[in-house]
Amino acid sequence: MDSGAAKQQRVEILLIEDNPDDVSLTLGALKKGKVSNKVHVLKDGAEALDFIFGQGAYAHRREGEHVQLILLDLNLPKI
Repeated sequence: MDSGAAKQQRVEILLIEDNPDDVSLTLGALKKGKVSNKVHVLKDGAEALDFIFGQGAYAHRREGEHVQLILLDLNLPKI
């Protein structure tokens, strides 16, 4: 088997939460659970959409670079 074919994908997590206490709690729980994945923390729905679609401040993100897990506060400001 070609080693390139066996290359594992890096799983990234997107945490969308406007409450700093909830962000700390979530990151603490992930750390306690020994989750070492990269976690991107965003504060509102508008910022999250920019991140996901690679727009605005996140225009530098490569197309096809997607997070695999989104943890979402359902009562976000803006969107």
